[in-house]
Amino acid sequence: MSDPRVGARQASRLTAPAPARVRYAIVPVPRLSLQTVARRSGVHPDLVRRFVALGLVEAERDASGGLVFEPTAPAVLARVQRLRTGLCLNYASIGLVLDLLDRISELEAALRRAGTRSETPPWT
Repeated sequence: MSDPRVGARQASRLTAPAPARVRYAIVPVPRLSLQTVARRSGVHPDLVRRFVALGLVEAERDASGGLVFEPTAPAVLARVQRLRTGLCLNYASIGLVLDLLDRISELEAALRRAGTRSETPPWT
């Protein structure tokens, strides 16, 4: 006969949410405030908030609930603005293009590490 408590414990382990992952930096990572990112990138803070909502730039919340950004956020925002003005893309399309460009960079880096990339393109 099986013990019903064992089945209940197994079911609770299967349905229990995974614990939140906490990251600890050995060296404190400098964070930029919303106003600093907006000033450095030349974009209005409301537009930066919209970019965060659309997932075009990553941000976290500080203890007071304000947005804080990685030091690379102004460069990411400049990239978004270049795609918007240069290619006349809407923001949903920009998210897709950014994902594809990042994936291409990862694949090229993997090819360089593997040493399989030749100087001449394969189509010539």
